[in-house]
Amino acid sequence: MEQEQKNKQSIAWAMVVVLGLATAMFGYLFTTQKNELTQQETMVVEKARELAVTKTKLDSISTVLDAKIAEIEKLGGDVTELTKVKEKLEADKLAFSRSKKVETNKYLGKIKEYEKFLVEKDEVIAQLKLENEHLVASNDSLSTHVGSLTSEREKLVQRQAELTDSVVTFTAANKELSDKVTKAASLKAQNLKILTVNSRGKVKDKEEYKASRVDKIKMVFNLPENELTAQESKDIYVRVLDPEGAVVSDDATGSGEFEVDGAPSKFTTRESVAYQNNNQKVELLYDNSSQFRPGKYNVELYAEGYKIGGGNFTIKK
Repeated sequence: MEQEQKNKQSIAWAMVVVLGLATAMFGYLFTTQKNELTQQETMVVEKARELAVTKTKLDSISTVLDAKIAEIEKLGGDVTELTKVKEKLEADKLAFSRSKKVETNKYLGKIKEYEKFLVEKDEVIAQLKLENEHLVASNDSLSTHVGSLTSEREKLVQRQAELTDSVVTFTAANKELSDKVTKAASLKAQNLKILTVNSRGKVKDKEEYKASRVDKIKMVFNLPENELTAQESKDIYVRVLDPEGAVVSDDATGSGEFEVDGAPSKFTTRESVAYQNNNQKVELLYDNSSQFRPGKYNVELYAEGYKIGGGNFTIKK
C-alpha cells in the first residue's frame, strides 16, 4: 500500500515537470513567433515608408523640373535637354508605380542623378539671369545716352523698354524712336537772308526788288552745331514758290524731283555742302533763266527729307 502511494506521487511529480516543460516550450515558441511577426511588420512598414519617400521624391523632382523649364524658357534659354530629361523622369515614375518588386535602391540612385542635373541647371539659370541683367543694363545705358533729347523721346524709350515682350510693338516703337532721332539730327538753317544779285554782280538786301534788276537770288544762312548730325556732305534742296504757289523750276539749270513728306515734288536748285558742325556760314546762289514776275515768292530749304528753313522776297512792278 505504501509502495503504491509512492508511485502515485512520482507520477504526479512527473506530470508537473512535463507540464512545466510544455508551458516553457509554448512560451518560448510564442515569444519567438511574436518577435518574428514584429520584425516582419517593421520591415513591411519600413518598405512602405521607403516606397512613399521614393514616390514623393520623384514627384517633387518632376515639379521642380517643370519650374526650371518654364524659367529657362522665360529667360530665352534652350530647354531641349530638360525636355528629354522630363520625358525620362515620367517614364521612370510610370515604371516605379507599375513595379511589383520593391527596388527603392535602384530609384534612389536615379533620384541622385536627377538632383545633380537640377543643380547643374541652377547654374545655367544663374548664367542666363546674369546675361539678361547685362542686356538690360546695356539697354538702360543706351536710353541714358539719348536722354538729352526731348521728354517725348524719353517717354518713348521707356515705353519701348516696357513693351519688349511684344516684338510687333517693340518694332513699331523702335521705328518711331529712330525717326525722331533722325529728325533731331537733321540740319537747321538759321538767320536766313534772301538777297538779290543784278547782272553786274551787285548784291541787294531789301524787302522788295524790281524784276528788271534781279538776275539771281542769293541765300545766306548758318548751319548751327548739332552733335547728332554726321559731319559729311549734305545735299541742300531749294524750292522757290511763285505767287501762285508753283515751284519755279527749269531742268536746264539743275531743277529736278525729290521727296517731301513721302511724296515726290519739284525742287528749284540743289547744292552739296560739307557739314562741319561749327555754325558755318553757307551761301547758295540761284540763277533764274527767266525774269521773275511781280508778287511774293517763298523760299524753302530742305535736307535729308526735312524742311530746315525758309523765307520770302517780293518782286514789284
